[in-house]
Amino acid sequence: MSATFAHAGAFHEADHLRRLRRVARVARLMDTAIRIPGTGISFGGDSIVGLVPGVGDAATAMVSLWIVNEARRLGLPAHKLARMLANVGIDTFGGAIPLVGDVFDFFFKSNRKNLAIILDHFGEDGLIDDRGDVRPMKDITPKR
Repeated sequence: MSATFAHAGAFHEADHLRRLRRVARVARLMDTAIRIPGTGISFGGDSIVGLVPGVGDAATAMVSLWIVNEARRLGLPAHKLARMLANVGIDTFGGAIPLVGDVFDFFFKSNRKNLAIILDHFGEDGLIDDRGDVRPMKDITPKR
């Protein structure tokens, strides 16, 4: 019985880490996937897709809302989800302003902010490195 319980716990932990890594990869893709050489400036799909008038910011908001939904499924409390939704709202409505919004999208990284909220909640700050890349997954294989 205890071996089955340990196996189920290991499966739950592996699933939890896979979800966190997937959210981290999406946040990086959306906010910091491309780095401008020689500067500390990076941007991602949010800045690029946001250039499309009308639908760009709505499309990136849908991806951002997926991250919030994953946080909900992982068990984040309501007050943290509300902060995440506020970040998405600021990004969506700030990015919708013609011309100024495109610059705003370049610097306001709502997905990275939301990822930080998730990782801080679970104490998984070491999951991503200084550049924002996802670190290799640690070995959680049950020892027999």
